[in-house]
Amino acid sequence: MHKDHYATLGLRSSATLADIKKAFRQQASLHHPDRNAAPEAPARFRRVQEAYDVLSDPDKRKAYDDNRQRNLLDSPIDTARVIWNDYFARVVNA
Repeated sequence: MHKDHYATLGLRSSATLADIKKAFRQQASLHHPDRNAAPEAPARFRRVQEAYDVLSDPDKRKAYDDNRQRNLLDSPIDTARVIWNDYFARVVNA
């Protein structure tokens, strides 16, 4: 399944490094298993960590953005479906 690292951190793709760091700190604090007893907290925390690892590294972020753009252009219907399903999963689990 395609992972949208920006959505994981609640950011737009135009986010600055400062925005990424701030969002990571907020999401990591919210989902850290030591602070959140929900069964999905460890998995959510790992997704937040992975998103930060990619988006905070300029080379990884560029490769991710290039691939993300290519996927959107290559298969807009599949991309829309993934975004829609991810949105509903977050709304239902909120």
